[in-house]
Amino acid sequence: MRNTGPKGGNGDARAKSGREGAAPDVSPLRGSRSRALCEVAVAVILDTAGRVLLSRRHVNAHQGGLWEFPGGKLEPGETLDAALRREIREELGIEVLNHRPLITIDHHYPGRSVRLRVRQVATFRGVPEGREGQPLAWVAPAALAGYPMPAADRPIVTALRLPAHCLVTGPDPRDPETFLARLDQALADGIRLVQLRAPGLSEEAFRQLATRALERCRRHAARCLLNADPVLAERLGADGVHLSSRRLLTLERRPLARGLWVGASCHDLPQLRRAESLGLDFAFLSPVLPTASHPEAPPLGWEGFRALVDRVALPVYALGGMTPGTVS
Repeated sequence: MRNTGPKGGNGDARAKSGREGAAPDVSPLRGSRSRALCEVAVAVILDTAGRVLLSRRHVNAHQGGLWEFPGGKLEPGETLDAALRREIREELGIEVLNHRPLITIDHHYPGRSVRLRVRQVATFRGVPEGREGQPLAWVAPAALAGYPMPAADRPIVTALRLPAHCLVTGPDPRDPETFLARLDQALADGIRLVQLRAPGLSEEAFRQLATRALERCRRHAARCLLNADPVLAERLGADGVHLSSRRLLTLERRPLARGLWVGASCHDLPQLRRAESLGLDFAFLSPVLPTASHPEAPPLGWEGFRALVDRVALPVYALGGMTPGTVS
C-alpha cells in the first residue's frame, strides 16, 4: 500500500508501500516471465485488538495444511473488489465493509504462478466462521512467524509487522542533546520505527549516540535500525540495520539473521531487485517527490514509484518530499 507519514522529530517520515490500488496508500516481482499469473484476491482481516485472521488449507489442496490469509481467485471479468467480497462472504460468512491496499505479490511455484492482490480489511459485518470446514485462528502480527504459510504469503507478514511510517534522523548529530530531544518528541508522537542516520560522526561518537538512542526507543517500544556496519548494529543490540545503496551492492548475502530487520536505500529497479534477492525485509525508494536535501535528483513521481514497486515482492517506503498531506 502507499501510506505517507508525517514529518517530525529529526527528519522525514518514509511511507511504506506495497503496490496495489488506484490511490497512493502502505509494505510487497514483476519480471519478464511469460507464464500466466493466476490473480488472487487476498484479505488481511483485523479485529479490534489488531489480531489477524488466518485459515488453514485443506490437506488435499495445493500447499495443503498450511495457514494462509483468506481469499480466492478472481473469476473472468470480475473486479478485485467484487472478488474479495464474494470470496470472504463464501468462506467466512461476513460482509467486507471497506478495504485498502496492503501489498501485491507475484510468486512462481513450480508449474504455478500467482499474483496475490492483498487488501487490508479493518471493518466488516458478522462473525467469521469456517464455512468450508477450514480451521480459523486470530493471531497477533508478532506471532505470525509461528504459523507455517506458503512462501508467497511471507512478504505479507513482513508488511503487517512494519509500521506505516519510518523516521530517518536528521541534523545535527554533533549536538547530541538537541538531537536526542527531537527523537524523544518523535517517539512521543507515535513513531515506532527509527533509522539512526548520523553521517560524519567518528565511530566512537556514533556508538555513544546510538547507545542513547536505543535506550529511548526501547522505552517507547519502538524499533531502532542503525545506518552503519551490520556488525556494529548487532554488537550494540540494535533491532537491525539499514544499508546504503552502496553497501547493498557490495553484499553477497543478507547481513543479519532473521529476527533482526534489514532495510536498504534504493533508487532504481536493479537495486530494488538486489534487496529482494538478498532476502531483505524492506526498501526505501527515492526520491518520489522533489526534496530540498537532493535538489539535483529528478523525482520519480507517484507513477514512477508505482512502476518500480510493482516489480518487486517486498514492502517499500516512499522517501523524498513526504508530508502529512501526501497520506491520501
